[in-house]
Amino acid sequence: MGYPVGKVAALSGVTVRTLHHYDEIGLLSPSGRTSAGYRSYSDDDLDRLQRVLFYRELGLGLETIAKVVDDPSLDALEHLRRQRALLVERIGELTRMVESVDRVITAKEFGNALTPEERFEVFGGFREPEGYAEEVVRRWGETPQWRTAITPRSKEEWIEAEKVREDWVRRLLAVFDSGVPADSVAAMDLAEEHRGMLAAFMGDCDFTTHRELAGLYATEPVQLGFLVREPDQRPGLGEYIRAAVHANADRAVE
Repeated sequence: MGYPVGKVAALSGVTVRTLHHYDEIGLLSPSGRTSAGYRSYSDDDLDRLQRVLFYRELGLGLETIAKVVDDPSLDALEHLRRQRALLVERIGELTRMVESVDRVITAKEFGNALTPEERFEVFGGFREPEGYAEEVVRRWGETPQWRTAITPRSKEEWIEAEKVREDWVRRLLAVFDSGVPADSVAAMDLAEEHRGMLAAFMGDCDFTTHRELAGLYATEPVQLGFLVREPDQRPGLGEYIRAAVHANADRAVE
């Protein structure tokens, strides 16, 4: 059974123009055409649109959504499981926002003054690094680690993780700027410490995974930016981290 674009728009709540755009970028192309040349959507097309809209509602960009819904390792049931996990994360965020609003209401009712920090606590106070969730899905979407990596974390947990990252980067730059080679004990120890930092977010990070992720620091600036913020970056730093990680992995099997 085929559905015309107007019917699909009415069912899904998106505009015909949006459906045309999804077709143009290859995100959702109708399976058929009518004899008059109009778009005709199948039940499978509607299933795909449902997935697209789920992920869009969760804040993922269209480019990331395309990679997720085209992942051949995921069937319809696994998509639903993934969406459920992401929705649970969103519920946690909204619950924290409700609690913050309740605190503001109580303060207003009793005439208590709010600090600037308390005024904006409703927005979470501290946000995870921009693009983090999308990168988790893009990089680890087909692995068991993604479930751990998207586990909701409190503001306090993010703040503590940021302190750990800042301290690690400070010591890394001291080693890098001093000219110590990447296969030195100091650099390898930092690499091993970094592996532990990743494991805290992923649930596990073996040496093979560590090698793969470290390679991204040398080839993809966005990945290095999650670890070392732009003001602290140096030419060749990504390659240095990659070399230290490889040296540390080699040390572990000697």
